[in-house]
Amino acid sequence: MEAFADFISKIDDPEQKARVIEVLEWIGEKYPNLETKIAWNQPMFTDHGTYIIGFSVSKKHMAVAPEELTLAKFVNEIEQADYSHTTGLIRITWDNAVDYGLLEKMIEFNIQDKADYTTFWRK
Repeated sequence: MEAFADFISKIDDPEQKARVIEVLEWIGEKYPNLETKIAWNQPMFTDHGTYIIGFSVSKKHMAVAPEELTLAKFVNEIEQADYSHTTGLIRITWDNAVDYGLLEKMIEFNIQDKADYTTFWRK
């Protein structure tokens, strides 16, 4: 989690900071083989050099970016969790619970689907 220390230090709201830390630590513990990095000013997890999932924060929400294909695959579950979304990211408002089961499904899908990828992003 050291890779994310600077990003986390810039979150002013203590409750938002705690939520971000909780999510990032959960992923780090659940998927210790994933690499951590900051790119485009966002914490992200990668696997053998390919993107798996990334995060950003705003005043109103934490954004989760699993890539467009993954988001489209899980759009029904995203909407059932009462998360708003665009084609590229999911918004989890600060007062909404994190659906860790859904995060796990998206991460697992990306790890498996991108197992043979040699590029950072899907093509």
